[in-house]
Amino acid sequence: MKIPFTKMHGAGNDFIMVDDRTLEFPMDDKAFIQRIACRRTGIGCDGIILLQPSPVLSKVEGETVDLRMRFINPDGGEQDMCGNGARCIARLAYDLGAAPASMEIETGAGIVRAEVMGDQIRLDLTDSTDLEIGVALDVEWPVDFVNTGVPHVVAWVDNVQAVDLPKAGSMLRYHKRFEPNGTNANFAQVETNGTLSMRTYERGVEAETLACGTGAAAVAVLAAERGWVKLPVPVHCAGGHDLVIDTVCGKTTLTGGAEHVFDGEIGYGNRV
Repeated sequence: MKIPFTKMHGAGNDFIMVDDRTLEFPMDDKAFIQRIACRRTGIGCDGIILLQPSPVLSKVEGETVDLRMRFINPDGGEQDMCGNGARCIARLAYDLGAAPASMEIETGAGIVRAEVMGDQIRLDLTDSTDLEIGVALDVEWPVDFVNTGVPHVVAWVDNVQAVDLPKAGSMLRYHKRFEPNGTNANFAQVETNGTLSMRTYERGVEAETLACGTGAAAVAVLAAERGWVKLPVPVHCAGGHDLVIDTVCGKTTLTGGAEHVFDGEIGYGNRV
């Protein structure tokens, strides 16, 4: 079987996107997912994203939600939410004619709204939960926590570039405070111009990613809670792209680009 895919990235966060409205993608085959996600021997990505039909009835429109997003980490495990991934699937769905410019997306974290605005995609995130300022950990930095669709710990540092991210990120990601499932680990600093810079060690990728949408939202929400910044605020990501975090009608929004990289086909099984 040949599975068509589109490679996309949002602010450097890259994904294998599959139009799976026929529900044929073998998402339970973890070995296959790990193989195609590998950067050395496969296609390489921060996650595989499936565009599927949604059976969920919209509370706003009175009809079914426009689409369902399934997000699978490179290790084969499914995650509830990915901010940059949701922006990419909004772009893909719009380009395919599968959804209008303003759409609703079913995710594991709940229904989110996205809007295609030229080359920018704005995403309304689910409500933040479990916000905690000053988490007591045995580490050298001030640490906060919030769930912006998935869990994020944020360590505040003077220089994000000086952080030994593989070591420090792994330590926070697997810290006993966040057992049993762990957390995404972010390191952030407040710039003199009132913007934010961040780096992320992402759960499921088990490495640094060039951007993290829900992580950028976590950093901005927590910095605003501390009184260090005012929204909207640009968040500078490791890959050199900015994501803008704001609040619109009480919802935290994530805005940035979502770009097509290339198209291809993945071979699966012995069928042609």
